Amino acid sequence: MQPNLLTPDALAARWNITNGTLSQWRWNGKGPQFLKIGRRVLYRIEDVEAFEKQQRRTSTSAPTKTIPPSTEL
Repeated sequence: MQPNLLTPDALAARWNITNGTLSQWRWNGKGPQFLKIGRRVLYRIEDVEAFEKQQRRTSTSAPTKTIPPSTEL
């Protein structure tokens, strides 16, 4: 696999969450953008890092910043 792509298992391990959580986020349109190639789901590292950056806060009451989706593949 290319180093700039993560599987759901790899991303779940990176964030210490379950693969099921990622699956729910995909279903609900939350979480980072992903690629669906056939039956495979892959995450571009650029999209993961953009999502992580979007989650940064200075306080628990700070609103979420919206980052426009990338148009590149």
